[in-house]
Amino acid sequence: MMELLAPAGGMEQLKAAVRFGADAVYGGLNRFGLRAKAGNFDWTELEEALRVVRGAGRKFYLTLNILPYDDEMEDLAADAARAAELGIDAAIVSDLGAFALLRRCVPGLALHVSTQANVMNAAAAQVFIDLGAERIVLSRELSLARIAALRQRLPEGVQLEAFVHGAMCMAHSGRCMLSDHLADRGGNRGACAQPCRWQYTVLETKRPNEPMPVIEDERGTYIFSAYDLNMLPHLPEMRDAGVASVKIEGRMKTGYYVAGVTQVYRQALDLLEESEEAYRAALPCLQQELRKVSHRDSNTGFYFGAPHPASGADGFRQSMEFTGRVLGMRDHCLEIEVKNRFHVGDRLEVLTPQGVRSFTVKRILRQDTGESVAFVSVAGQRVLVPVGFEAGCGDYLRGPNRNHRQDTGEKTYAGD
Repeated sequence: MMELLAPAGGMEQLKAAVRFGADAVYGGLNRFGLRAKAGNFDWTELEEALRVVRGAGRKFYLTLNILPYDDEMEDLAADAARAAELGIDAAIVSDLGAFALLRRCVPGLALHVSTQANVMNAAAAQVFIDLGAERIVLSRELSLARIAALRQRLPEGVQLEAFVHGAMCMAHSGRCMLSDHLADRGGNRGACAQPCRWQYTVLETKRPNEPMPVIEDERGTYIFSAYDLNMLPHLPEMRDAGVASVKIEGRMKTGYYVAGVTQVYRQALDLLEESEEAYRAALPCLQQELRKVSHRDSNTGFYFGAPHPASGADGFRQSMEFTGRVLGMRDHCLEIEVKNRFHVGDRLEVLTPQGVRSFTVKRILRQDTGESVAFVSVAGQRVLVPVGFEAGCGDYLRGPNRNHRQDTGEKTYAGD
């Protein structure tokens, strides 16, 4: 079975990934990891994270995939050595010089080649393999046919990893300079401002006061904004192409997002292991589950040729709203830390590793006073809600998103 690899931007996301079925997680320290704005892990937190994954029998891959300057190389090697001593399972590296340095300075550390290295052919892969790479995280621009051909040219023991779900970058495997120029924030240094998601217009030189929208709809113009990737219906093709690990993008995402997406792909992979018929039969329901978490319209990226549509993703939507975190059970009640408003009479769902449990809210009790209230709306407030089933700490509560754009023609574009 293919490994399911989930993002861990911080401790909550890591615990959600592990609880909801990831085989491995990837996350970064406070530097060198290409997600400067994520929560990330300090050294104490990394030790705790490793205890969590070890206790669950999972793996932790440390992102060290920044493109470093000369004066950062020594510190990068020192961080890698310290992390290796703590017990990380591998480091994800993109820079060729950093890769060679870590192989020399931390010889016992397994190294994975980051997608930022843009490996698109067997010759490039072999350079890293000769340096000791155990896994190649493939360039996002490769088709499944090319991946299958590449797999045949590489040593059998080398693993291939590929993205299966999440945000896509408009630049070649993320190596973008747009943020550097427009926001003075280097995308290859972990500080991308995502200017590809901004709205743009065209100005004609002789008409500077007449901005003209490009590919406009009622919500604006998004000529650079790539669609999300969604390969849920094509896991058999990824397996058959020789992909060993499927990777969910999202180190900037919430724990709720990580839990929801990880659970769907866990179910899909388990069903595929059972039989392709069982997997195919479950796909409509699984796709519906993915629509409940924040997402853009999606396509299949480059796996079946050039993505279509190539750009124009106009923002996020979700059919359900993250309502609260489950802290545990007390006297047959869910103990909930409120995130968003909900009312007595609302139909809510609890996302658990065993599946989704639906119920109607009949009472809401303030935890501090025991008072029965008609609704809650203060984030962070703790309440008790009676239910007829069990849930656990780390599960998530969600309710209908009253602002969901049901009339937008939300789509998932399949490859040809």
